[in-house]
Parts: sequence; C-alpha cells; structure tokens
Amino acid sequence: MDPAALLRMLEERSATLATAESLTGGRLAARITAAPGASRSYRGGVIAYATDLKGSLLDVPPDVLARHGAVSGPCARAMAAGTRDRLAVTYAVATTGVAGPDRQEGHPPGTVYVAVAGPGGVDVVALELAGDREAVQERTCTEALAAIGEVLRREEPLLG
Repeated sequence: MDPAALLRMLEERSATLATAESLTGGRLAARITAAPGASRSYRGGVIAYATDLKGSLLDVPPDVLARHGAVSGPCARAMAAGTRDRLAVTYAVATTGVAGPDRQEGHPPGTVYVAVAGPGGVDVVALELAGDREAVQERTCTEALAAIGEVLRREEPLLG
C-alpha cells in the first residue's frame, strides 16, 4: 500500500500509527514519513534491533523471547502490542525476522513476521521472502504497509 494512501485512511479515522522495527532498521518509518502530512497520523517508532531491547523498550515478555525467540510470531505480536501501549497510538506495526545473509536462531534469511496491533486485536503475518538482505528488508516494508492497510480496510472510518 502506498504510504500516502495509508496516511489518508488513518486520518479519515482520526487514528494514529507507530512502528516497531527490528530487521527493517528504520526503513518502514522512513517510507511512512516520506509522505507529505505524515505527522498528522504517524507518531514515531522504535528500532529494537537487539533482542534485549525488544523486552526493555517494547515490553516483549521474557518468556516469549525464551520460548519462541526474537524471530517468531509471538515476538512480533508482543512488539506490536507493546508499541501500541508505549507510544499511545491507535495502531502499531512491528517487523522482526532474518534479513540475512546468516541464519538467526536457526531460521534462514527471509523468515519474517509482521504484526499489526489495533483496537480489534493483533494480526500476525508470517512470510518467507527470497532475495538478498536489502530485498528482504524492502519487501518486509511493503508487506507491513499492506498488512496495516488490510486491517484498516476491515474497519469503518470514524469520520464522514
């Protein structure tokens, strides 16, 4: 989804958005903030690249990290929910996974999880992406924007 269209949908709902990024390292926030008027709906983001920061900054429970690891759906779910709470936004999107070139936690490059937390709960999307590090990061951003758009399309706008 085009970031400008996403921001219009958020604005129609008087909704706000924040990001929690691991493998995308700020690329998702950069895409969103490149759109004019982003400040009307986008509040900010956290780059929690290190596993321990997922717990300390985003409230990912230690048992989630111990049992499932940072490269997991439960971690993405907790990142999104924690970001939504911490940054006091209507929606939060989180990205975690392996960009490559090396495996992480036994997972191959391209193993990615995207989660969107909103008033209706948390959606998690599991992805297996191909390509080099940059391609995985860019595709993850594209998939994250699509996931937010999908959640917003399921809801009715609050305004006109």
